[in-house]
This record gives sequence, structure tokens and C-alpha cells, in this order.
Amino acid sequence: MTFWNSLFRPTPPETLAQKYKLRKVPNQDGTIFLGNDRLVDPYELEALCDAVGWARRPIHKVRIALQHSFVVITLWQCNHNFRKLIGFARATSDHAFNAMIWDVVVHPKFQGRGLGKTLISEVIRELRKADITNISLFADAPVVSFYEKLGFIPDPEGIKGMFWSPSE
Repeated sequence: MTFWNSLFRPTPPETLAQKYKLRKVPNQDGTIFLGNDRLVDPYELEALCDAVGWARRPIHKVRIALQHSFVVITLWQCNHNFRKLIGFARATSDHAFNAMIWDVVVHPKFQGRGLGKTLISEVIRELRKADITNISLFADAPVVSFYEKLGFIPDPEGIKGMFWSPSE
């Protein structure tokens, strides 16, 4: 019976977190952990993006984006022998002065718990460790106030972003 018990006994969240080198997120129910490993399964990331209604992206391009990111921060729910990606953010950088934050997403079931703030704070912390001081991001209108509360300023000094994309 010991063999079967070992197969079906739930692994404590802390044990899973240790296995994947995750840190506990403070003030949570004990099952949410933070990671900074860019080896995220692109299919799992796209499933998270699907959950919030983002447009689908080609998996091979998601894989490339992950590989070329300067910082990747993840949030995981760990329980019952499994971990599930519930939050994600990444940043690209010139490795000297500038960084851009991309793909900040928290699963709808976990929104409203301060996890988006945790993601952004960790991305900024990692960028500041690399002595990067100019950090920017793009925000859709509904989340501008969220980023303003975290210290982001829309169009500082009247600077206007410019964009190029191929014409069809």
C-alpha cells in the first residue's frame, strides 16, 4: 500500500515550489508562487492569454519571444502535484539603458488579488538590478489607471510614440 500511497499522495505546494525554484507570493493562500525562468511552455502561456481573450499568436513566435526576453516573471498556482501558470510578464531590453515591458497577464480567476502589481514590481526589480532606468510599456485604455498607480506616466514630457508596420 505504501507504493500506491506515494503515487496518489498530494505533494505540498512548498515541495513543488522548491522543485521549480519558485518563491512564495506574500499574503496569498499558500498556493501561489513566483518564478523567473524563461523556460515557460509556450502552449501554456497561450492558454493563459486565451483565458483573458487575447488574440492567438503563432507558437513558434511565442517561443522566440520568450528566448529573446531580458526578463521573464511567472506566477504559478501549485497544488495537488501540479503547477498551473496563472500570471506572466516579460521585458525586452538593450541591456544598458532601456527596457520595454510586454505581455502582462493574470488569469481572470486570480485577478483583483494584487498579482498584476506583483508581476510589474518583480519585472522592475529585475531591471533595476541590471541598472536599467528607462522602463516603458504600452497599455490599453482600460488598464492605464492600473499602471499609473504603479508609477507609470503616460507620455512624459509630451513625447509621442511612433509606430511602423507593413502596409497591406
